[in-house]
Amino acid sequence: MRDPNRLDDFYEKFKNYHKEYFPDMRFTQFIFTFLNWHNNKYGTDGFYLEEEECLKKIKEFIFDIKQFLAQNK
Repeated sequence: MRDPNRLDDFYEKFKNYHKEYFPDMRFTQFIFTFLNWHNNKYGTDGFYLEEEECLKKIKEFIFDIKQFLAQNK
């Protein structure tokens, strides 16, 4: 069985990314937008992402969104 305590750090980091970069999005908006980005970029739905890999992909998602917004000002 996986250590359930691993989730505390994951959710804390996830919460911080959400609050810092997407504070106007509701939780499900953030999740669906991220998963849609992941599917389009990698061709997978992200179902099997481990927590650490998910956080890496969220950082990449944030970078891509920031780049897109900077290019479309």
